[in-house]
Amino acid sequence: MDAVSLFSFAPSHGPRWPLALQAAIGISAPIALMTLLGQAPLGYVAASGAFTVLFAGRAPAVDRARVLPFVAAGLVASAVFGVLAAGSDLLVSIGIVAIAVAGAALAFGFRLGPPGPLFFVLVFGLSAHVVATTTMSPLVYVVALAAGCVFSYLVAMAPLLLPRTRAVSARPLRDLFPGPSLDAASRILLLRVAIVSVLGVLLGLVIDPARTYWVVGSAVAVVGVAAARRAAFQRGLHRMLGTVVGAGVYALLALLHPSGLWLALLLGVLQFAIELVVVRHYALALAFITPLVLLLLGAATGDIGSMQVAGERIVDTLAGAALGAASGLLHPRAPKKRA
Repeated sequence: MDAVSLFSFAPSHGPRWPLALQAAIGISAPIALMTLLGQAPLGYVAASGAFTVLFAGRAPAVDRARVLPFVAAGLVASAVFGVLAAGSDLLVSIGIVAIAVAGAALAFGFRLGPPGPLFFVLVFGLSAHVVATTTMSPLVYVVALAAGCVFSYLVAMAPLLLPRTRAVSARPLRDLFPGPSLDAASRILLLRVAIVSVLGVLLGLVIDPARTYWVVGSAVAVVGVAAARRAAFQRGLHRMLGTVVGAGVYALLALLHPSGLWLALLLGVLQFAIELVVVRHYALALAFITPLVLLLLGAATGDIGSMQVAGERIVDTLAGAALGAASGLLHPRAPKKRA
């Protein structure tokens, strides 16, 4: 049964702490630095650049050096489109679908791997939301996020300072990005992303147009990169329960009213914990992901500690996760094993 996965951990595929440490530094250092310089809002935006290091986590540093610039470019492009659409519910809705489908086509077509198109959708939505609800100019926002991507890339390249790391032969770019081509499984994944994006936007317009990106993001996260019906149901269940628990964690942390350097440290600890467990237990990871995103978004928009926002995110996640899980029905049933 799918619920059994809530009480078990997937096997480990090697140490995760190096990637976890890179991600933690990528999100906490910009906040700490800009707080000390009296420009904390820019630090919150730049911290989103830490999403760059989450890709190609199992690849050698010499290969990541060639993959991550494309990821960073995709994140910056998503931010540019987000700030251009800011203030218009129609443009944001159209943009969410376009970014989700385009991001999925590129991620699946060139075998980018986990976490797939999710963060391109989130960066688009966050960019549109922050620019529309704060006084930060679109240009400053994009420059800050791009700077965060560059910083995170440099953090990810730190292992290349070691001679033994540089001694590894880099693979040709063609091997790192095979394609563009979509096999049968990838085509179904792309179709699922397109369907949940359209339905998520329509559902978001009913719930609250400003929250559409979260509904779609939750659905795309459940789609993931695994082409299997059971995986869809498991990820949907994990995302629903993990988000509810995570909202409770956020409520407890919000009572502390974290800010400045303490907030930077807290977000770094949460990011480190996420990367340690995300490949082994998705629900547990969501218990850390939810407060991290809520704290970061709240800090960027000035409403940190809002219980109303936490409640809204639970509703949005339940709706999106249900869409993502239901779309798993498009996959054929796995053949039954013979005794």
